[in-house]
Amino acid sequence: MSTSDPDPTKTTRDPTTEGACARHQGRPRDACPYPLDSKEREEWMEGYDGRAQGAGPELPMNPT
Repeated sequence: MSTSDPDPTKTTRDPTTEGACARHQGRPRDACPYPLDSKEREEWMEGYDGRAQGAGPELPMNPT
């Protein structure tokens, strides 16, 4: 195995997935482990909330 091969035993941390898992496990929103104003916190919250931060509510489409 070369040194450039990814190690299959290591897990990559994906803040969005972590946030979604936290909500699924019933953890509170303030359980986010990332610092305020960090990109990781924003991504964690997106995963927890199930939508991108700053996105407005989903509105029904008007049929034409």
